[in-house]
Amino acid sequence: MSLGSWVQLTVLVAMLAVSTPLLGTYMAKVFGGVKAPGDRVFAPIERGIYRLCGIDPEGEQRWRAYATSVVAFSAVCVLGLFLLQRVQAWLPLNPDDLPNVPSFLAFNTAVSFVTNTNWQNYSGESTMTHLTQMAGLAVQNFVSAAVGIAVAVALVRGLTRRRAGTIGNFWVDLTRATLRLLVPIALVGALTLVGLGLIQNFSGFTEVATVEGATQQIPGGPVASQEVIKLLGTNGGGFFNGNSSHPFENPNPTTNILEIWLMLCIPFALTWTYGRLAGDLRQGLAVLGAMVVLWVSAAGLTMWMEGRSNPRLEGTAVTQVRTDTATGGNMEGKESRFGPPGSGLFATTATGTSTGAVNAMHDSFTPLGGMVPLVNMMLGEVSPGGVGSGLYGMLVFAILAVFVAGLMVGRTPEYLGKKIEAGEVKLVVLYILIVPVVVLVFAGISVLLGTARASILNPGPHGLSEVVYAYTSAANNNGSAFAGLTGGTDWYNITLGLAMLFGRFLLIVPVLAIAGAVAQKNHTPMSLGTFPTGTPTFTGLLVAIVLIVVGLTYIPVLALGPIVESLVA
Repeated sequence: MSLGSWVQLTVLVAMLAVSTPLLGTYMAKVFGGVKAPGDRVFAPIERGIYRLCGIDPEGEQRWRAYATSVVAFSAVCVLGLFLLQRVQAWLPLNPDDLPNVPSFLAFNTAVSFVTNTNWQNYSGESTMTHLTQMAGLAVQNFVSAAVGIAVAVALVRGLTRRRAGTIGNFWVDLTRATLRLLVPIALVGALTLVGLGLIQNFSGFTEVATVEGATQQIPGGPVASQEVIKLLGTNGGGFFNGNSSHPFENPNPTTNILEIWLMLCIPFALTWTYGRLAGDLRQGLAVLGAMVVLWVSAAGLTMWMEGRSNPRLEGTAVTQVRTDTATGGNMEGKESRFGPPGSGLFATTATGTSTGAVNAMHDSFTPLGGMVPLVNMMLGEVSPGGVGSGLYGMLVFAILAVFVAGLMVGRTPEYLGKKIEAGEVKLVVLYILIVPVVVLVFAGISVLLGTARASILNPGPHGLSEVVYAYTSAANNNGSAFAGLTGGTDWYNITLGLAMLFGRFLLIVPVLAIAGAVAQKNHTPMSLGTFPTGTPTFTGLLVAIVLIVVGLTYIPVLALGPIVESLVA
Protein backbone atom coordinates (compact mmCIF):
# COMPACT_ATOMS: atom_id res chain seq x y z
CA MET A 1 0.00 0.00 0.00
CA SER A 2 1.08 3.61 -0.53
CA LEU A 3 2.14 6.03 2.19
CA GLY A 4 -1.18 7.82 1.88
CA SER A 5 -3.03 4.55 2.55
CA TRP A 6 -1.05 3.95 5.72
CA VAL A 7 -1.63 7.53 6.89
CA GLN A 8 -5.40 7.24 6.45
CA LEU A 9 -5.51 3.93 8.28
CA THR A 10 -3.27 5.22 11.10
CA VAL A 11 -5.35 8.36 11.65
CA LEU A 12 -8.55 6.33 11.78
CA VAL A 13 -7.10 3.79 14.24
CA ALA A 14 -5.90 6.64 16.48
CA MET A 15 -9.38 8.20 16.50
CA LEU A 16 -10.94 4.85 17.41
CA ALA A 17 -8.35 4.23 20.14
CA VAL A 18 -9.44 7.45 21.82
CA SER A 19 -13.21 7.11 21.33
CA THR A 20 -13.65 3.42 22.18
CA PRO A 21 -12.92 3.56 25.94
CA LEU A 22 -14.58 6.95 26.41
CA LEU A 23 -17.78 6.10 24.57
CA GLY A 24 -17.81 2.52 25.88
CA THR A 25 -17.57 3.63 29.52
CA TYR A 26 -20.32 6.21 28.97
CA MET A 27 -22.68 3.59 27.48
CA ALA A 28 -21.94 1.21 30.38
CA LYS A 29 -23.18 3.88 32.78
CA VAL A 30 -26.23 4.69 30.65
CA PHE A 31 -27.37 1.06 30.46
CA GLY A 32 -25.95 -0.13 33.75
CA GLY A 33 -28.49 1.58 35.97
CA VAL A 34 -25.96 3.85 37.67
CA LYS A 35 -25.50 7.62 37.67
CA ALA A 36 -24.45 8.70 34.18
CA PRO A 37 -23.16 11.96 32.72
CA GLY A 38 -26.01 14.18 31.54
CA ASP A 39 -28.57 12.92 34.06
CA ARG A 40 -29.62 16.48 34.89
CA VAL A 41 -30.52 17.12 31.25
CA PHE A 42 -31.77 13.74 30.08
CA ALA A 43 -33.51 12.30 33.17
CA PRO A 44 -36.42 14.83 33.18
CA ILE A 45 -36.94 14.32 29.43
CA GLU A 46 -36.98 10.56 29.91
CA ARG A 47 -39.53 10.78 32.72
CA GLY A 48 -41.76 12.91 30.51
CA ILE A 49 -41.53 10.33 27.70
CA TYR A 50 -42.36 7.48 30.08
CA ARG A 51 -45.41 9.31 31.48
CA LEU A 52 -46.62 10.25 27.99
CA CYS A 53 -46.30 6.67 26.73
CA GLY A 54 -47.50 4.95 29.90
CA ILE A 55 -44.18 3.17 30.50
CA ASP A 56 -43.12 1.93 33.92
CA PRO A 57 -39.32 2.38 33.84
CA GLU A 58 -38.92 0.10 36.86
CA GLY A 59 -40.90 -2.75 35.34
CA GLU A 60 -38.62 -5.26 33.61
CA GLN A 61 -39.58 -7.81 30.97
CA ARG A 62 -38.97 -11.49 30.39
CA TRP A 63 -37.38 -12.34 27.09
CA ARG A 64 -40.67 -13.15 25.36
CA ALA A 65 -42.19 -9.81 26.36
CA TYR A 66 -38.99 -8.04 25.30
CA ALA A 67 -39.05 -9.77 21.90
CA THR A 68 -42.76 -9.01 21.47
CA SER A 69 -42.08 -5.34 22.16
CA VAL A 70 -39.28 -5.28 19.57
CA VAL A 71 -41.41 -6.90 16.87
CA ALA A 72 -44.55 -4.86 17.65
CA PHE A 73 -42.65 -1.56 17.64
CA SER A 74 -40.97 -2.43 14.34
CA ALA A 75 -44.26 -3.52 12.76
CA VAL A 76 -45.88 -0.19 13.63
CA CYS A 77 -42.84 1.62 12.18
CA VAL A 78 -43.09 -0.33 8.90
CA LEU A 79 -46.77 0.52 8.58
CA GLY A 80 -46.25 4.20 9.41
CA LEU A 81 -43.35 4.65 6.98
CA PHE A 82 -45.23 2.80 4.23
CA LEU A 83 -48.26 5.08 4.61
CA LEU A 84 -46.09 8.22 4.69
CA GLN A 85 -44.55 7.30 1.33
CA ARG A 86 -47.94 6.53 -0.17
CA VAL A 87 -49.35 10.00 0.66
CA GLN A 88 -46.23 12.19 0.43
CA ALA A 89 -47.46 14.02 -2.68
CA TRP A 90 -50.22 15.67 -0.65
CA LEU A 91 -48.07 16.64 2.32
CA PRO A 92 -45.88 19.73 2.89
CA LEU A 93 -42.10 20.05 2.31
CA ASN A 94 -42.38 18.81 -1.27
CA PRO A 95 -40.73 21.63 -3.25
CA ASP A 96 -40.20 19.47 -6.36
CA ASP A 97 -43.81 18.15 -6.46
CA LEU A 98 -42.72 14.53 -6.22
CA PRO A 99 -45.48 11.89 -6.61
CA ASN A 100 -46.45 9.18 -4.15
CA VAL A 101 -44.12 6.20 -3.99
CA PRO A 102 -45.42 3.02 -5.75
CA SER A 103 -46.71 0.38 -3.36
CA PHE A 104 -44.09 -2.37 -3.89
CA LEU A 105 -41.26 0.15 -3.67
CA ALA A 106 -42.84 1.74 -0.59
CA PHE A 107 -43.01 -1.71 1.05
CA ASN A 108 -39.39 -2.46 0.23
CA THR A 109 -38.22 0.93 1.51
CA ALA A 110 -40.28 0.80 4.71
CA VAL A 111 -38.94 -2.64 5.58
CA SER A 112 -35.44 -1.57 4.57
CA PHE A 113 -35.20 1.42 6.90
CA VAL A 114 -37.00 -0.21 9.85
CA THR A 115 -34.66 -3.23 9.72
CA ASN A 116 -31.56 -0.97 9.69
CA THR A 117 -30.80 -2.15 6.15
CA ASN A 118 -31.44 0.96 4.04
CA TRP A 119 -31.37 -0.86 0.73
CA GLN A 120 -32.55 1.71 -1.84
CA ASN A 121 -34.25 0.71 -5.08
CA TYR A 122 -34.74 4.38 -5.94
CA SER A 123 -32.92 7.68 -6.43
CA GLY A 124 -33.36 9.62 -3.20
CA GLU A 125 -33.37 13.14 -4.60
CA SER A 126 -36.03 12.33 -7.23
CA THR A 127 -38.27 9.97 -5.24
CA MET A 128 -38.58 11.04 -1.59
CA THR A 129 -39.85 14.44 -0.41
CA HIS A 130 -38.03 16.38 2.30
CA LEU A 131 -40.76 15.42 4.77
CA THR A 132 -40.41 11.71 3.97
CA GLN A 133 -36.63 11.99 4.24
CA MET A 134 -36.78 13.71 7.65
CA ALA A 135 -39.93 12.42 9.37
CA GLY A 136 -39.73 8.96 7.85
CA LEU A 137 -36.29 7.79 6.80
CA ALA A 138 -34.13 9.80 9.22
CA VAL A 139 -36.34 8.93 12.20
CA GLN A 140 -36.01 5.23 11.39
CA ASN A 141 -32.25 5.69 11.15
CA PHE A 142 -32.36 6.65 14.83
CA VAL A 143 -34.82 4.12 16.21
CA SER A 144 -33.70 1.09 14.17
CA ALA A 145 -30.17 1.65 15.47
CA ALA A 146 -31.52 2.03 19.00
CA VAL A 147 -33.35 -1.30 18.65
CA GLY A 148 -30.05 -3.03 17.79
CA ILE A 149 -28.33 -1.47 20.82
CA ALA A 150 -31.23 -2.51 23.07
CA VAL A 151 -31.04 -6.15 21.94
CA ALA A 152 -27.27 -6.24 22.48
CA VAL A 153 -27.62 -4.79 25.99
CA ALA A 154 -30.38 -7.31 26.77
CA LEU A 155 -28.07 -10.19 25.79
CA VAL A 156 -25.27 -8.80 27.95
CA ARG A 157 -27.69 -8.61 30.90
CA GLY A 158 -28.67 -12.22 30.33
CA LEU A 159 -25.02 -13.31 30.37
CA THR A 160 -24.15 -11.33 33.49
CA ARG A 161 -27.23 -11.76 35.71
CA ARG A 162 -27.72 -14.68 38.08
CA ARG A 163 -31.00 -16.55 38.44
CA ALA A 164 -32.93 -13.67 36.90
CA GLY A 165 -36.20 -13.98 35.07
CA THR A 166 -35.94 -10.65 33.26
CA ILE A 167 -33.48 -9.01 30.84
CA GLY A 168 -34.48 -5.35 31.12
CA ASN A 169 -37.17 -3.09 29.66
CA PHE A 170 -37.13 -2.60 25.90
CA TRP A 171 -38.88 0.76 26.02
CA VAL A 172 -36.37 2.14 28.51
CA ASP A 173 -33.40 0.81 26.51
CA LEU A 174 -34.87 2.24 23.29
CA THR A 175 -35.39 5.65 24.87
CA ARG A 176 -31.94 5.83 26.44
CA ALA A 177 -30.12 4.66 23.32
CA THR A 178 -31.87 7.30 21.23
CA LEU A 179 -31.91 10.21 23.67
CA ARG A 180 -28.59 9.83 25.46
CA LEU A 181 -26.39 8.39 22.72
CA LEU A 182 -27.55 8.79 19.14
CA VAL A 183 -29.15 12.25 19.26
CA PRO A 184 -26.23 14.09 20.97
CA ILE A 185 -23.55 12.58 18.73
CA ALA A 186 -25.69 13.15 15.63
CA LEU A 187 -26.23 16.80 16.57
CA VAL A 188 -22.53 17.50 16.99
CA GLY A 189 -21.67 15.41 13.94
CA ALA A 190 -24.19 17.20 11.70
CA LEU A 191 -22.83 20.62 12.67
CA THR A 192 -19.29 19.37 12.01
CA LEU A 193 -20.22 18.01 8.60
CA VAL A 194 -21.92 21.27 7.63
CA GLY A 195 -18.73 23.07 8.57
CA LEU A 196 -16.78 20.70 6.33
CA GLY A 197 -18.95 21.30 3.27
CA LEU A 198 -22.17 19.27 3.46
CA ILE A 199 -25.42 21.07 2.64
CA GLN A 200 -28.38 21.52 5.02
CA ASN A 201 -31.43 23.39 3.70
CA PHE A 202 -35.03 22.99 2.58
CA SER A 203 -34.46 23.91 -1.06
CA GLY A 204 -35.55 21.85 -4.04
CA PHE A 205 -33.72 21.70 -7.35
CA THR A 206 -32.14 25.02 -8.33
CA GLU A 207 -31.45 25.76 -11.98
CA VAL A 208 -28.08 27.42 -12.57
CA ALA A 209 -26.05 28.42 -15.63
CA THR A 210 -22.74 26.64 -16.18
CA VAL A 211 -19.52 28.21 -17.45
CA GLU A 212 -20.25 26.77 -20.89
CA GLY A 213 -23.62 28.54 -20.98
CA ALA A 214 -25.74 25.42 -20.41
CA THR A 215 -28.17 24.93 -17.49
CA GLN A 216 -27.88 22.46 -14.65
CA GLN A 217 -30.17 21.34 -11.84
CA ILE A 218 -28.50 21.57 -8.39
CA PRO A 219 -30.35 19.58 -5.70
CA GLY A 220 -30.87 20.79 -2.15
CA GLY A 221 -32.26 19.36 1.08
CA PRO A 222 -31.54 18.48 4.72
CA VAL A 223 -28.51 16.35 3.86
CA ALA A 224 -26.05 16.74 6.77
CA SER A 225 -28.62 15.79 9.42
CA GLN A 226 -29.44 12.55 7.60
CA GLU A 227 -25.87 11.80 6.58
CA VAL A 228 -24.56 11.71 10.14
CA ILE A 229 -27.21 9.32 11.50
CA LYS A 230 -27.09 7.10 8.41
CA LEU A 231 -23.43 6.44 9.33
CA LEU A 232 -23.56 6.67 13.12
CA GLY A 233 -26.49 4.25 13.25
CA THR A 234 -24.87 1.98 10.61
CA ASN A 235 -27.91 2.50 8.39
CA GLY A 236 -26.41 3.53 5.04
CA GLY A 237 -29.32 5.04 3.09
CA GLY A 238 -28.13 8.18 1.32
CA PHE A 239 -30.08 11.35 0.59
CA PHE A 240 -28.76 11.22 -2.99
CA ASN A 241 -28.58 8.33 -5.44
CA GLY A 242 -24.77 8.61 -5.41
CA ASN A 243 -24.74 8.05 -1.64
CA SER A 244 -21.40 8.96 -0.02
CA SER A 245 -19.71 9.38 -3.39
CA HIS A 246 -21.87 12.49 -3.95
CA PRO A 247 -19.93 15.69 -3.14
CA PHE A 248 -22.87 17.07 -1.12
CA GLU A 249 -22.71 14.00 1.16
CA ASN A 250 -18.94 13.45 1.28
CA PRO A 251 -17.03 16.38 -0.23
CA ASN A 252 -13.38 15.71 0.68
CA PRO A 253 -10.88 13.26 2.26
CA THR A 254 -11.42 14.80 5.72
CA THR A 255 -15.15 14.07 5.68
CA ASN A 256 -14.34 10.62 4.29
CA ILE A 257 -12.26 9.69 7.34
CA LEU A 258 -14.80 11.27 9.71
CA GLU A 259 -17.63 9.31 8.10
CA ILE A 260 -15.68 6.06 8.39
CA TRP A 261 -15.12 6.82 12.08
CA LEU A 262 -18.85 7.44 12.56
CA MET A 263 -19.58 3.95 11.23
CA LEU A 264 -17.08 2.29 13.58
CA CYS A 265 -17.23 4.27 16.82
CA ILE A 266 -20.30 2.70 18.46
CA PRO A 267 -19.75 -0.95 17.32
CA PHE A 268 -16.20 -0.93 18.71
CA ALA A 269 -17.20 0.98 21.85
CA LEU A 270 -19.95 -1.52 22.65
CA THR A 271 -17.31 -4.19 23.30
CA TRP A 272 -15.86 -1.91 25.98
CA THR A 273 -19.38 -1.47 27.36
CA TYR A 274 -19.73 -5.25 27.44
CA GLY A 275 -16.53 -5.64 29.42
CA ARG A 276 -17.62 -2.99 31.93
CA LEU A 277 -21.09 -4.49 32.41
CA ALA A 278 -19.58 -7.98 32.75
CA GLY A 279 -17.25 -6.73 35.50
CA ASP A 280 -14.23 -7.99 33.56
CA LEU A 281 -12.84 -5.68 30.90
CA ARG A 282 -10.76 -8.54 29.47
CA GLN A 283 -13.95 -10.17 28.17
CA GLY A 284 -14.76 -7.09 26.14
CA LEU A 285 -11.19 -6.71 24.94
CA ALA A 286 -11.15 -10.32 23.69
CA VAL A 287 -14.24 -9.64 21.56
CA LEU A 288 -12.80 -6.28 20.46
CA GLY A 289 -9.57 -8.01 19.43
CA ALA A 290 -11.45 -10.44 17.19
CA MET A 291 -13.34 -7.60 15.55
CA VAL A 292 -10.17 -5.59 14.99
CA VAL A 293 -8.31 -8.53 13.45
CA LEU A 294 -11.12 -9.18 10.97
CA TRP A 295 -11.61 -5.50 10.12
CA VAL A 296 -7.91 -4.64 9.69
CA SER A 297 -7.29 -7.75 7.60
CA ALA A 298 -10.20 -6.97 5.30
CA ALA A 299 -9.31 -3.28 5.04
CA GLY A 300 -5.67 -4.00 4.26
CA LEU A 301 -6.54 -6.59 1.62
CA THR A 302 -9.10 -4.37 -0.13
CA MET A 303 -6.86 -1.29 -0.10
CA TRP A 304 -4.00 -3.38 -1.50
CA MET A 305 -6.13 -5.02 -4.20
CA GLU A 306 -7.63 -1.72 -5.33
CA GLY A 307 -4.20 -0.10 -5.26
CA ARG A 308 -3.23 -2.46 -8.08
CA SER A 309 -4.52 -2.38 -11.63
CA ASN A 310 -7.49 -4.42 -12.78
CA PRO A 311 -6.18 -7.86 -13.88
CA ARG A 312 -7.92 -7.47 -17.26
CA LEU A 313 -5.74 -4.41 -17.93
CA GLU A 314 -2.39 -5.73 -16.72
CA GLY A 315 0.30 -5.48 -19.38
CA THR A 316 -1.70 -3.03 -21.49
CA ALA A 317 -1.08 0.62 -22.27
CA VAL A 318 -3.96 1.54 -19.94
CA THR A 319 -2.09 0.02 -17.01
CA GLN A 320 1.00 2.08 -17.79
CA VAL A 321 -1.06 5.28 -17.97
CA ARG A 322 -2.70 4.56 -14.63
CA THR A 323 0.60 3.67 -13.03
CA ASP A 324 1.99 7.03 -14.06
CA THR A 325 -0.88 9.00 -12.48
CA ALA A 326 -0.92 10.34 -8.93
CA THR A 327 -3.85 8.12 -7.96
CA GLY A 328 -2.61 4.79 -9.30
CA GLY A 329 -4.46 1.53 -8.93
CA ASN A 330 -7.96 0.68 -10.07
CA MET A 331 -9.78 4.01 -10.48
CA GLU A 332 -12.79 2.53 -12.28
CA GLY A 333 -15.97 3.57 -10.44
CA LYS A 334 -14.13 5.71 -7.88
CA GLU A 335 -14.01 9.40 -7.04
CA SER A 336 -10.62 11.02 -7.65
CA ARG A 337 -10.85 12.90 -4.34
CA PHE A 338 -10.72 9.57 -2.45
CA GLY A 339 -8.78 7.28 -4.78
CA PRO A 340 -8.43 3.50 -4.34
CA PRO A 341 -7.19 3.61 -0.69
CA GLY A 342 -10.01 5.81 0.63
CA SER A 343 -12.57 3.90 -1.41
CA GLY A 344 -11.30 0.49 -0.28
CA LEU A 345 -11.24 1.52 3.37
CA PHE A 346 -14.75 2.96 3.15
CA ALA A 347 -16.11 -0.15 1.39
CA THR A 348 -14.57 -2.49 3.96
CA THR A 349 -15.95 -0.47 6.85
CA ALA A 350 -19.43 -0.11 5.34
CA THR A 351 -19.73 -3.87 4.79
CA GLY A 352 -17.90 -4.87 7.96
CA THR A 353 -20.56 -2.89 9.77
CA SER A 354 -24.17 -3.08 8.62
CA THR A 355 -23.99 0.40 7.11
CA GLY A 356 -24.12 -0.24 3.38
CA ALA A 357 -23.10 3.29 2.45
CA VAL A 358 -20.78 3.56 -0.56
CA ASN A 359 -18.29 6.13 -1.81
CA ALA A 360 -17.39 4.01 -4.85
CA MET A 361 -19.11 1.42 -7.03
CA HIS A 362 -18.33 -2.04 -5.63
CA ASP A 363 -19.29 -3.48 -9.00
CA SER A 364 -16.17 -1.80 -10.44
CA PHE A 365 -13.73 -3.22 -7.88
CA THR A 366 -11.25 -5.86 -8.97
CA PRO A 367 -12.70 -9.40 -8.67
CA LEU A 368 -10.91 -10.18 -5.40
CA GLY A 369 -11.22 -6.59 -4.16
CA GLY A 370 -14.97 -6.83 -4.65
CA MET A 371 -15.06 -10.22 -2.96
CA VAL A 372 -13.86 -8.77 0.35
CA PRO A 373 -16.96 -6.58 0.94
CA LEU A 374 -19.12 -9.58 0.00
CA VAL A 375 -17.28 -11.84 2.47
CA ASN A 376 -17.53 -9.13 5.13
CA MET A 377 -21.31 -9.38 4.94
CA MET A 378 -21.21 -13.16 4.83
CA LEU A 379 -19.33 -13.12 8.14
CA GLY A 380 -22.60 -11.91 9.66
CA GLU A 381 -21.18 -8.40 9.88
CA VAL A 382 -19.22 -8.94 13.06
CA SER A 383 -16.13 -7.04 11.96
CA PRO A 384 -17.20 -4.99 13.93
CA GLY A 385 -20.81 -5.31 12.80
CA GLY A 386 -23.74 -2.96 13.03
CA VAL A 387 -24.76 -0.85 16.00
CA GLY A 388 -25.74 -3.51 18.53
CA SER A 389 -26.06 -6.30 15.98
CA GLY A 390 -22.29 -6.62 15.69
CA LEU A 391 -21.88 -7.22 19.42
CA TYR A 392 -24.71 -9.69 19.80
CA GLY A 393 -23.60 -11.49 16.61
CA MET A 394 -20.06 -11.85 17.91
CA LEU A 395 -21.31 -13.01 21.33
CA VAL A 396 -23.30 -15.75 19.58
CA PHE A 397 -20.07 -16.85 17.88
CA ALA A 398 -18.33 -16.64 21.27
CA ILE A 399 -20.87 -19.07 22.72
CA LEU A 400 -20.21 -21.40 19.77
CA ALA A 401 -16.46 -21.04 20.35
CA VAL A 402 -16.66 -22.09 24.00
CA PHE A 403 -18.90 -24.99 22.97
CA VAL A 404 -16.25 -26.18 20.52
CA ALA A 405 -13.55 -25.69 23.15
CA GLY A 406 -15.63 -27.70 25.60
CA LEU A 407 -15.89 -30.57 23.14
CA MET A 408 -12.13 -30.51 22.72
CA VAL A 409 -11.44 -30.91 26.45
CA GLY A 410 -14.45 -33.10 27.20
CA ARG A 411 -16.37 -30.93 29.66
CA THR A 412 -19.49 -28.77 29.73
CA PRO A 413 -18.61 -25.42 28.15
CA GLU A 414 -18.98 -22.23 30.17
CA TYR A 415 -19.12 -18.57 29.20
CA LEU A 416 -18.95 -15.85 31.86
CA GLY A 417 -19.61 -18.54 34.43
CA LYS A 418 -22.79 -19.76 32.68
CA LYS A 419 -22.97 -23.36 31.50
CA ILE A 420 -23.75 -23.55 27.78
CA GLU A 421 -26.11 -26.48 27.29
CA ALA A 422 -28.14 -28.05 24.49
CA GLY A 423 -30.88 -25.41 24.47
CA GLU A 424 -28.47 -22.53 23.95
CA VAL A 425 -26.48 -24.41 21.29
CA LYS A 426 -29.65 -25.12 19.28
CA LEU A 427 -30.50 -21.42 19.34
CA VAL A 428 -26.95 -20.58 18.22
CA VAL A 429 -27.21 -23.02 15.30
CA LEU A 430 -30.58 -21.52 14.35
CA TYR A 431 -29.05 -18.02 14.41
CA ILE A 432 -26.14 -19.07 12.19
CA LEU A 433 -28.23 -20.98 9.61
CA ILE A 434 -31.07 -18.52 8.97
CA VAL A 435 -29.20 -15.97 6.87
CA PRO A 436 -27.32 -18.44 4.60
CA VAL A 437 -30.57 -20.29 3.89
CA VAL A 438 -32.33 -17.05 2.97
CA VAL A 439 -29.44 -15.85 0.79
CA LEU A 440 -28.79 -19.08 -1.09
CA VAL A 441 -32.44 -20.00 -1.64
CA PHE A 442 -33.48 -16.59 -2.99
CA ALA A 443 -30.28 -16.25 -5.06
CA GLY A 444 -30.73 -19.74 -6.50
CA ILE A 445 -34.30 -19.02 -7.55
CA SER A 446 -33.30 -15.66 -9.04
CA VAL A 447 -30.64 -17.08 -11.35
CA LEU A 448 -33.13 -19.67 -12.62
CA LEU A 449 -36.14 -17.38 -12.96
CA GLY A 450 -36.17 -15.65 -16.35
CA THR A 451 -37.68 -12.35 -15.21
CA ALA A 452 -35.24 -12.10 -12.30
CA ARG A 453 -32.27 -13.09 -14.45
CA ALA A 454 -33.13 -10.26 -16.85
CA SER A 455 -32.10 -7.77 -14.15
CA ILE A 456 -28.48 -8.95 -14.30
CA LEU A 457 -26.25 -6.51 -16.16
CA ASN A 458 -23.14 -8.67 -16.58
CA PRO A 459 -23.51 -12.34 -17.58
CA GLY A 460 -21.32 -15.13 -16.22
CA PRO A 461 -19.65 -15.25 -12.81
CA HIS A 462 -19.89 -11.49 -12.29
CA GLY A 463 -23.65 -11.65 -12.79
CA LEU A 464 -23.89 -14.38 -10.15
CA SER A 465 -21.92 -12.13 -7.80
CA GLU A 466 -24.43 -9.32 -8.41
CA VAL A 467 -27.36 -11.51 -7.35
CA VAL A 468 -25.62 -13.13 -4.38
CA TYR A 469 -24.37 -9.73 -3.23
CA ALA A 470 -27.92 -8.31 -3.30
CA TYR A 471 -29.44 -11.02 -1.12
CA THR A 472 -26.40 -11.16 1.17
CA SER A 473 -26.68 -7.41 1.65
CA ALA A 474 -30.42 -7.58 2.35
CA ALA A 475 -30.41 -10.60 4.67
CA ASN A 476 -27.49 -9.23 6.68
CA ASN A 477 -29.23 -5.83 6.91
CA ASN A 478 -26.36 -4.08 5.16
CA GLY A 479 -28.00 -2.33 2.22
CA SER A 480 -25.03 -1.78 -0.09
CA ALA A 481 -25.44 -2.81 -3.73
CA PHE A 482 -23.03 -4.25 -6.28
CA ALA A 483 -24.49 -1.70 -8.73
CA GLY A 484 -24.98 -4.00 -11.71
CA LEU A 485 -28.33 -5.47 -10.71
CA THR A 486 -31.65 -3.79 -11.55
CA GLY A 487 -33.36 -4.25 -8.20
CA GLY A 488 -36.39 -2.02 -8.74
CA THR A 489 -38.62 -4.81 -10.09
CA ASP A 490 -41.58 -6.38 -8.28
CA TRP A 491 -39.63 -9.62 -7.78
CA TYR A 492 -36.64 -7.99 -6.14
CA ASN A 493 -38.69 -5.44 -4.19
CA ILE A 494 -40.69 -8.24 -2.58
CA THR A 495 -38.01 -10.90 -2.10
CA LEU A 496 -35.36 -8.46 -0.90
CA GLY A 497 -37.92 -7.03 1.52
CA LEU A 498 -38.63 -10.53 2.86
CA ALA A 499 -34.89 -11.22 3.14
CA MET A 500 -34.49 -8.05 5.24
CA LEU A 501 -37.33 -9.06 7.57
CA PHE A 502 -36.00 -12.61 8.00
CA GLY A 503 -32.43 -11.40 8.49
CA ARG A 504 -33.46 -8.96 11.19
CA PHE A 505 -36.18 -10.52 13.30
CA LEU A 506 -35.46 -14.23 12.85
CA LEU A 507 -32.06 -13.43 14.38
CA ILE A 508 -33.20 -11.06 17.12
CA VAL A 509 -35.69 -13.56 18.56
CA PRO A 510 -33.09 -16.38 19.07
CA VAL A 511 -30.67 -13.83 20.59
CA LEU A 512 -33.28 -12.74 23.13
CA ALA A 513 -34.17 -16.39 23.79
CA ILE A 514 -30.50 -17.06 24.57
CA ALA A 515 -30.49 -14.03 26.87
CA GLY A 516 -33.54 -15.28 28.71
CA ALA A 517 -32.15 -18.82 29.04
CA VAL A 518 -28.73 -17.88 30.43
CA ALA A 519 -30.16 -15.16 32.70
CA GLN A 520 -31.94 -17.86 34.72
CA LYS A 521 -28.73 -19.80 35.36
CA ASN A 522 -26.53 -19.45 38.40
CA HIS A 523 -22.88 -18.47 38.15
CA THR A 524 -20.41 -21.36 38.12
CA PRO A 525 -17.03 -20.59 39.74
CA MET A 526 -13.98 -21.06 37.51
CA SER A 527 -11.96 -24.23 37.91
CA LEU A 528 -8.82 -25.71 36.36
CA GLY A 529 -10.96 -27.13 33.56
CA THR A 530 -12.58 -23.81 32.66
CA PHE A 531 -11.51 -22.41 29.31
CA PRO A 532 -10.54 -18.75 29.89
CA THR A 533 -12.40 -16.40 27.56
CA GLY A 534 -10.62 -13.14 28.31
CA THR A 535 -7.33 -14.04 26.65
CA PRO A 536 -5.63 -13.65 23.25
CA THR A 537 -6.00 -17.41 22.81
CA PHE A 538 -9.77 -17.09 22.94
CA THR A 539 -9.60 -14.17 20.52
CA GLY A 540 -7.74 -16.39 18.05
CA LEU A 541 -10.26 -19.21 18.53
CA LEU A 542 -13.14 -16.77 18.01
CA VAL A 543 -11.67 -15.48 14.74
CA ALA A 544 -11.07 -19.05 13.57
CA ILE A 545 -14.64 -20.11 14.36
CA VAL A 546 -16.08 -17.15 12.42
CA LEU A 547 -13.90 -17.87 9.38
CA ILE A 548 -14.50 -21.63 9.43
CA VAL A 549 -18.28 -21.34 9.72
CA VAL A 550 -18.50 -18.79 6.93
CA GLY A 551 -16.00 -20.65 4.76
CA LEU A 552 -17.86 -23.95 4.98
CA THR A 553 -21.11 -22.16 4.15
CA TYR A 554 -20.21 -19.85 1.29
CA ILE A 555 -17.03 -21.12 -0.41
CA PRO A 556 -18.97 -22.93 -3.20
CA VAL A 557 -20.87 -19.82 -4.28
CA LEU A 558 -17.74 -17.65 -3.96
CA ALA A 559 -15.86 -20.14 -6.13
CA LEU A 560 -18.51 -19.81 -8.84
CA GLY A 561 -18.50 -16.00 -8.61
CA PRO A 562 -15.55 -13.71 -7.77
CA ILE A 563 -12.91 -16.46 -7.49
CA VAL A 564 -13.50 -17.92 -10.94
CA GLU A 565 -13.85 -14.38 -12.35
CA SER A 566 -10.40 -13.54 -11.01
CA LEU A 567 -8.90 -16.73 -12.45
CA VAL A 568 -10.31 -16.25 -15.94
CA ALA A 569 -9.26 -12.58 -16.03
